[in-house]
Amino acid sequence: MNKQMSSSTHLIIILYLSFLLLFIITPTISDEWVDEEWCIADEQVPDDELQRALDWACGKGGADCTNIQMKQPCFYPNTLRDHASYAFNSYYQKFKHKGATCYFNSAAMVTSLDPSHGSCKFEYVP
Repeated sequence: MNKQMSSSTHLIIILYLSFLLLFIITPTISDEWVDEEWCIADEQVPDDELQRALDWACGKGGADCTNIQMKQPCFYPNTLRDHASYAFNSYYQKFKHKGATCYFNSAAMVTSLDPSHGSCKFEYVP
């Protein structure tokens, strides 16, 4: 009987150490990564509404829209939806800590997938 208890005890210790090792070597997800959000144009919004929201974001809204101008890194793809996404995100990242939302009269939505592509980097402010 002592031999069986000894084997059981050894097995429990090995299992315990295995789980402990698993938790030590498993990478943890930082809070910063989990909370990353970008604001992009909603695919279902009609172009006329998207254009109004883009005009507001780049005008009175105060978004930095220089990167979506011709010969700039986010000009291509040269589509209304892509340019609106960049402008919406610029506004959202710039003002979210002051209470701004990613709404744009229902023309935008939040995503946890980084919309950056090629040389066009969408800003993220923690």
